[in-house]
Parts: sequence; structure tokens; C-alpha cells
Amino acid sequence: MPQLNFIQAINSALAEEMERDPLTFLMGEDVVLGAFGATKGLIDKFGAKRVRNTPISEAGFVGAAVGAAMAGTRPICEVEFASFFYCAFDQVCNQAAKLRYMSGGQARLPITFRAVFGAMGGAAAQHSETVYAQFLSVPGLKLVVPSGPADVKGLLKSAIRDDNPVIVFEHGGLGRLKEEVPAGDHLVALGKAAVKREGKDVTLVAIGAMVPKALKVADKLAKDNISVEVVDPRTLIPLDEETILTSLAKTNRIVVADEGHLRGGAAADIASMVAEKGFDSLDAPVKRVASLDVPIPFSPPLERAAVADEARIERAIRELLSN
Repeated sequence: MPQLNFIQAINSALAEEMERDPLTFLMGEDVVLGAFGATKGLIDKFGAKRVRNTPISEAGFVGAAVGAAMAGTRPICEVEFASFFYCAFDQVCNQAAKLRYMSGGQARLPITFRAVFGAMGGAAAQHSETVYAQFLSVPGLKLVVPSGPADVKGLLKSAIRDDNPVIVFEHGGLGRLKEEVPAGDHLVALGKAAVKREGKDVTLVAIGAMVPKALKVADKLAKDNISVEVVDPRTLIPLDEETILTSLAKTNRIVVADEGHLRGGAAADIASMVAEKGFDSLDAPVKRVASLDVPIPFSPPLERAAVADEARIERAIRELLSN
């Protein structure tokens, strides 16, 4: 299997899906240049009609993507930084998410939104946000958070083929992460979690960029005979509750790690599901590891202090096992 980094895997998925379906096209901020490298070279393959730079007006071009999808095309809409979704909440949440339901299924909304998110080292508050929690209570959307090259390729291809609006959140800190990616038409089903590491003492549910950190913590704790099972949900909507609860039934303890904020975040959503549906399996309270409830600072030392990291994950697991 070829070795690809995270960015190369995204580029490969986009190229393959655009070759597969002539009604698929790419639009968004800096997609011609490819600001992060993910769309680099696509204009040379597919031309200016199918790779379109947009003005820096999220409400305008996200609304245009909604209209294009209803008209029968399959837009891939890049919002560049996830924080910019705040400028297009009406178009995403009131239009894209609801029009299929409000039309009684007559309108299809096959839109894939792509956005870079997360703390990347001094990108500051308006470019470092983890915003998927803001969409968790919006029926009609699917939310995808890949943690590595193989998954981002397979999940992105599945998202593009889905007839509903899907938001794919791509953590900027994963860009250079490299691994083997299956060749050919590699698809990963939306709504299916992955057990990234088997264990028996504690379940560690890790989201997005927390997964590589979780695996490092699991390796470290294994030297102390602590066996950690790492579960990657891969999609937050739909959420694979069964895989999480099955793991909990084996370990009887669970930590949920997310780079989003502690209050009202994805970790809180998963923790509440576990408390409601897996209570009988719990031998200790559910623990959450998340970022502080502050804007992400520009200062690198302050950013490190605010954002969830390996040390906090390890501490949470040790505290849980000491109870």
C-alpha cells in the first residue's frame, strides 16, 4: 500500500471522486492555489469550471453551494478554517440541514463541507477553534472527524457520495502524519467507529487529533502494565454508540478525550450517552479530557496550557484507575 500523509490523502480522495463523477466540483477559499496543499494541482486536472475560488464571503458561497446541490450537482465546499462557519450558520443550519426534510425528500443536498480546525501553534483564537460541538444539535447534518490519512481518504470519499450535507473537519496538526493508505476505491463507512488499540483496563475514546496522542499514552502506560483500549469514533453524527459501549462493557472504565472545549463539547455528548446507556458497566465515573473554556491563545505557551494534551490524558487514566 502507498504511504501518504494526511494532506496527500485528502488530495487523492478529491481527485478520485472528481474523476468518478463529472457533476462533482470544488469551490471555496484558496482552492485553486491550495493554501494547505490539499487541493494543489486539481485545477490542472479538472479546469477552472470545476475548481473555483470564491470571494471571502462564507454566507455567499455556502449559500451558492446549497443552491448548486439542489440543482443536481455535488459540490465540495471548502470553508478553509472551521471558525469561519460562524459566518455561514444560517446557510448551513437553516438551509442545508433542513431543506431535504422540509421538501418531503424532494430536494437532495449532497454537499461536502471541508474545513481545517484545531490548535496549530500560534494561529490564534479565530483560526484555532474546534467547532463541531456547535453542530451536534442540528438535525440533518453529518459530522466527520478523521484522525489519520487512511481514514480521511475513506471518510471523505464516503462523504462526497452521501446525498446529505456532511461536514468533514480536518485537523491542521495532522497534515504531516503519514501511514499506509489502501490503494483503489478505499471507502470508510460513516457511522462506524474503529478500535485503534485493544485493551482491558480502561476505554479511551479519542476524537480527531487526540487519537495519535491517545495511542502514545497507551504505549507509555503499557510499560506500567496498564492496558488501554483506544476507540476512535471517526464520525460524531452518526455516532457508533455500540462500539463505545461494547468496549466499556469490557473495561468498565472510560475516558473521553477531545480538543474541543470542556463545556458543551463532543466529550460531554459522548459522556452523557455513556452515563445513560452504559451505567451498569461503569465501575468509576466517566472522565473527560478537553481544552479549557477560553479562546485559544496566540502565545504558544498559553496555547499549550489551554489545549488538551497527552499529559492530561495520562493523568485522567491514572486517576480513574486509582479510584
